[in-house]
Amino acid sequence: MFANLYQTILYIPLFNLLVFFYNLVPGHDLGLAIILLTIVTRIILSPFFVQSIKSQRAMQAIQPKLDALKEKYKDEKEKLGPAIMELYKKEKVNPFSSCLPLLIQLPFLIAVYQVFISGLTKNSFEKLYSFVANPGALNPLAFGFLDLSQKSWPIAVLAGLAQFWQSKSLMAKKPSKLGQLTANNPMANAMTKQMTYFMPVITVVIGASLPAGLTFYWFLTTLLSALQQVLLFKKLDQAEEKS
Repeated sequence: MFANLYQTILYIPLFNLLVFFYNLVPGHDLGLAIILLTIVTRIILSPFFVQSIKSQRAMQAIQPKLDALKEKYKDEKEKLGPAIMELYKKEKVNPFSSCLPLLIQLPFLIAVYQVFISGLTKNSFEKLYSFVANPGALNPLAFGFLDLSQKSWPIAVLAGLAQFWQSKSLMAKKPSKLGQLTANNPMANAMTKQMTYFMPVITVVIGASLPAGLTFYWFLTTLLSALQQVLLFKKLDQAEEKS
């Protein structure tokens, strides 16, 4: 039942959308179709991403209060948990909401992975909606030179660089509410720096083992996320300065 639901609400719609864009773009360029698919998925996920950033800022804003509670109840661990939950309730902060975009984006990434692994075959076109024309086959050659069905180290490196930029832009924030968490917590600061450099490496290694079409999607969605993050930070900073 879960597999059928996944197919119905994720895999099949994404596959149809990719084929639709492939039929639409000049020259039936799969690379351009992936760009359009990425933009659409980012628009769908945008509200969750914005909520995640706001939740991160809210968590960081109450970090001094959390530190005070940890100091107050350092010898009474059984009271610390309820006190923290009460603080979250009082400040209307959900500590788990910042993880929501990742949890939601993961099924999208899996669905896109399935599209590029098993969806771009002639047999898969039977899953097309009646209003999406069957192209017969999808040419994996993008932009006239890039075979998206094969592995690509250059695209994997681009995905890693995009991941690094997104993480670095988060670290580069001035030490305001957004910077209090890592500025006042050396351990958190060290972990943040490690993740900033570790995750791009993991992205490159994994990306280089996948079809270039999927890695290209990964690169694009990370790049768009980083751009959206920078613009959102700027907007929220301006709102805080006015308040």
